[in-house]
Amino acid sequence: MTKEFTIGETVRVIALPPYIKTAEPMPMLRPPDTIRLREEGIVTDRRPGGYWVVRFDRGAFLLDSQYIESITLEPESPPASHVEPSLPADSDRSDD
Repeated sequence: MTKEFTIGETVRVIALPPYIKTAEPMPMLRPPDTIRLREEGIVTDRRPGGYWVVRFDRGAFLLDSQYIESITLEPESPPASHVEPSLPADSDRSDD
């Protein structure tokens, strides 16, 4: 199963492929050390075959989803001590 990413999402390289393919109109193969393990990039496009265009400092490359992971942090829910108590539904403050 391929992972899904959104355009603009920040990802991290979790494994290096045997070679790197540039995301140019005429793609070129580059050695795997063109990018570093754990280097972070931004997803800029999706290509057929489960490939993602990821922009790094050295350029944009096509990477299979198995080599990258999302590093977007999910917002944490507030701890239970910060939850405001709710008022009962029939609490009417009109003491006339």
